[in-house]
Amino acid sequence: MSDKLTEVLDAIDNCNRADPNQEFDLISGTMHPKELLYGQRMSQELALFLPNASEHLQIAARGQHIERWTSARSDYPEGRAGYKKWRSQLGLFHASRVGSLMEAIGYENSDIERVKFLLQKRQLRRDEETQALENVICLVFLRYYLDAFAAKHDEPKLIDIIQKTWGKMSEAGHSAALALPLSSDMQSLVGKALS
Repeated sequence: MSDKLTEVLDAIDNCNRADPNQEFDLISGTMHPKELLYGQRMSQELALFLPNASEHLQIAARGQHIERWTSARSDYPEGRAGYKKWRSQLGLFHASRVGSLMEAIGYENSDIERVKFLLQKRQLRRDEETQALENVICLVFLRYYLDAFAAKHDEPKLIDIIQKTWGKMSEAGHSAALALPLSSDMQSLVGKALS
């Protein structure tokens, strides 16, 4: 790992340490700032999914939710249009925030623009790295967040979400998802969603 890469990943982590929302990590058995834990999970999942990922993709994965708590969903209108606007604005914010950290560390403009491109999910399905980032996002959701999500929603809603998640992934993403160590309840639910 290059010195600059280590530095930018640390800078992203330092930003996310300020998250006032805490999440319990079953692996360490301790509480962590929510987005710090999410970013680290993204990096771990990327390393499993694509061990030789480019520096750009490694930065994008870690910065996927940088300071996400600063833009609440409740700040936008209810409904699909409000949700889409919120997600679009988040993508621009994350790209800008990570780009400014990269600039301060001395990355070239071309590197910064590439990471911004990935964080804004441009050319999904057409750009291999954008698709890889989306695969990793979906894998992290399935591995770490599906159980908690399932506790809050009924089965038809869960099946719909799993089907939408599946639709965002490539064949490589599907293979990785099917190999995840999901609970028996979640394996059953995924099976129903895919049947």
